[in-house]
Amino acid sequence: MAWISKARALRAIHLAGKRLRTFRHPNVVVSKVPQNVHADWNVPVRVRDGTILRVNVYRPAEAGSFPVIMSAHPYGKDHIPAHSRSGRTPNFQFHLFPQPEPISISEWTSWEAPDPAVWVPRGYIVVNADLRGGGTSEGTADLFSDQEAEDYYDLIEWAGVQPWSNGRVGLDGVSYLSISQYKVAALNPPRLAAICPWEGFSDLYRDFARPGGAREDGFSIIWSKGTRHAARVHGDIRREICARPERDAWYQSRTPDIERIQVPMLVCGSFSDHSLHSRGSFEVFRRAASPKKWLYTHRGGKWSTYYSQRATAARHAFFDHFLKGEENGWDQRPPVHLEIYDGGPEPTAVVHEDSWPPTNLRWRTLGLDMGAMTLAEEPLANASELPFSSRSVLRFRWTVPESMDIIGPMAMRIWLRTKGARDLTLFVGVRKFRAGVEVGFEGSYGYSGDIVSKGWQRVAHRELDNKLSTLAQPVHTHARAELLSTGDVVPVDIALQQHATRFLKGDVLQLDLRGTWHFPRNPLFGQFPAFYSASPKGKWTLLSGDKYDSWLLMGSRAVPM
Repeated sequence: MAWISKARALRAIHLAGKRLRTFRHPNVVVSKVPQNVHADWNVPVRVRDGTILRVNVYRPAEAGSFPVIMSAHPYGKDHIPAHSRSGRTPNFQFHLFPQPEPISISEWTSWEAPDPAVWVPRGYIVVNADLRGGGTSEGTADLFSDQEAEDYYDLIEWAGVQPWSNGRVGLDGVSYLSISQYKVAALNPPRLAAICPWEGFSDLYRDFARPGGAREDGFSIIWSKGTRHAARVHGDIRREICARPERDAWYQSRTPDIERIQVPMLVCGSFSDHSLHSRGSFEVFRRAASPKKWLYTHRGGKWSTYYSQRATAARHAFFDHFLKGEENGWDQRPPVHLEIYDGGPEPTAVVHEDSWPPTNLRWRTLGLDMGAMTLAEEPLANASELPFSSRSVLRFRWTVPESMDIIGPMAMRIWLRTKGARDLTLFVGVRKFRAGVEVGFEGSYGYSGDIVSKGWQRVAHRELDNKLSTLAQPVHTHARAELLSTGDVVPVDIALQQHATRFLKGDVLQLDLRGTWHFPRNPLFGQFPAFYSASPKGKWTLLSGDKYDSWLLMGSRAVPM
């Protein structure tokens, strides 16, 4: 396997060089705002309890009433390039996380927010709000809370009755600017006409803090400290994550009731943000009650895609239809924009589907053949056992028999017997090899050496939520820890992240099963800052064959000729 080590070493050197270049010179161009864009800075808005929040309003210079694009967050609406020493320095985050394509924004664009220089000339008002405790707004923030949603509700209703507004408000933005949309949309403000949550997790526990029950020990530390520095925040999110291993009432209170969302929505489901937003975005599309909802998928850079011409054009058409009332054909579009990737940040194919996952997939189960360490397409008649430790890495390979696109969620079921260890955290990864060389994909935090898909699962949290689970998409309650005793044999279902990946005939799909995270913590060579708590040390036996139906489930279809 020396060739694998050499290839990985070369890739690590390439990734390290990319990070160093980005830190010095991020691939971001900052431009002047057109003269016909007017700004009203720090406009006060009184919400229902008397607290004053403040917003920046960007509007056309000419008089009139226009639809409103709004975003709200705790990061500081005034942290914009125009307020840097040079008047052109992009946000510091652009120095940390490389993007595969150039980014072009104006000097009035705050972090992860819509660019006023793009939207105002098209006849929109852009409102960027400091949520309670953030920037110049009064009060103390309670992140992800009901109070935050009520504040946002009042901001929407305020914007809808201003003399420059046509009474229709849409929400847009990335990450927290996406997350903040869910709870307020579930409240159904009368003047909220459409939302565009562009990459935002929807379940603090399942999507981010403890996916599969595995504690996130990387970005959650940095984000919690950074947010407390940027805003006046009640409590400490990181401390709560560490203190609460189960999905208790505290987590549930910060989880939006997405089934109550009725408003038209364009959801961005990213295949490149598995460590943060991917799962939650697809759950919103799956479970929201809105009869008018669309899904835009991609596996490019988070910010380079959001600010790209192709994604901006889609958002323009969506908001033009629902906020301006234009008959532009948007409502005739198929619900799903699907980008399929062979590797790297550029799609190999772009297609449109009537549902997610597509209905024409062939679902197949590949059994774990532990004698040959392969994935078998035929049922395994004889039971077999494979001892391993929580520090082992088990690898099963499948040579793809025909060219196919593997699309949607993946799931794994395995049977385990403990040799005395009471718990185990499993990290599952799917990799792609072509001609002996691993193919890399765009991943979270600007990491371009990511794998096809991944999943996490704590064995003690194996109880399924029968209301939300499907065979291809198991969802766990995380309500209690069921520790094992010596000799116990249990099945464990593991959800793997959504993706759309092209495999050609002869490519190798490799399934990794391990008790530690797939990548090093090192900021140059690893998927910095993503990291997850390792499994407790212990010895186990993996069971497969006969009554022990250990398998990988996936949906695929033939590549069009």
